[in-house]
Amino acid sequence: MTEEHVLVHTEGRTGVVTLNRPKALNALTRTMVETIAAALDRWEHDHGVATVVITGAGERGLCAGGDIRSIHEDAKAGGKASAAFWRDEYRLNARIARYPKPYVAVMDGIVMGGGVGVSAHGSVRIVTERSGVAMPETGIGFVPDVGGTYLLALAPGELGTHLALTGAVVGAGDALLCGLADHFVPQAELPAFLAALASEAPSAVLPRHVRDAPPGVLEHHRAWIDHCYAADTVEEIVERLRACDAPAAGEAAATILGRSPTALKVTLAALRRARELGPLERVLEQEYRVSCAALSSPDLVEGIRAQVIDKDRAPRWKPGTLAEVTDADVARYFAPTGDEGLSLAASDSSQEVPW
Repeated sequence: MTEEHVLVHTEGRTGVVTLNRPKALNALTRTMVETIAAALDRWEHDHGVATVVITGAGERGLCAGGDIRSIHEDAKAGGKASAAFWRDEYRLNARIARYPKPYVAVMDGIVMGGGVGVSAHGSVRIVTERSGVAMPETGIGFVPDVGGTYLLALAPGELGTHLALTGAVVGAGDALLCGLADHFVPQAELPAFLAALASEAPSAVLPRHVRDAPPGVLEHHRAWIDHCYAADTVEEIVERLRACDAPAAGEAAATILGRSPTALKVTLAALRRARELGPLERVLEQEYRVSCAALSSPDLVEGIRAQVIDKDRAPRWKPGTLAEVTDADVARYFAPTGDEGLSLAASDSSQEVPW
């Protein structure tokens, strides 16, 4: 039954992966990750498959992320299943980024967390008028992963910092602006677009279906976003946001102050470090250390409890304030784990894609 959570088939020249847990908004499990990876391995050497497509079953979205209920239970029990899941998941994220054939991600509907990992590293990333893209991890006491800190660190100015700390959901226009997607295709045109890929290359099909995206909102806020989030600490970022005249800045400050203080400080440090690390693989290795450290943090268990299990939306963070989170607390997340960690072979990130 678990294998049916990912449907794999071919349509003409296209290999199609469909995430198939619509009741769980296609949340990823380790077995799902393994199934996707096996399909990519098989199709890489199949001359009959020229393009890979990933999409999600149901009407709500591509994927809402990893199965955080399972992560919650594992973290409570002090287990190692989540670390094993992340190891496979991050390897898949790196694999997608370097895949030698066009990898077309249909980012329709909700695309969050792990859903970003299986889509936004692809070579052809499609958003629609229904797209809602986010890395909302600080709200559950976690830190953006699946290469999220890599992607957000590359966003123009401090837009990525804003999205990482607030967990804000962006639509198609802003996803394009932030570099999380490449093309806007209206949802009504997706069936024709995907059907055409069965016989034609994406480069031939895209011009017939790509349209101008609905306007986003972030470009209009660039001035205060770039100023406020350029600060060196989360505390100063909040101070600058509160001092800003723009109502949206005050709303961002209020949102940030509701997130896990520890996760916020670790996220800011991870983003700043990601800018200096180089290729995606190095950033994923850092994210693996951070994610594993989060397993022993009380905020991950508490955040999932408050947002997903009990749904009281009233997490009791420990420590409860930004001032109580020390530099040593943050440094612990980046320290070598003492085990084998995650080691990925980095490719030349400047390599041009031949399509």
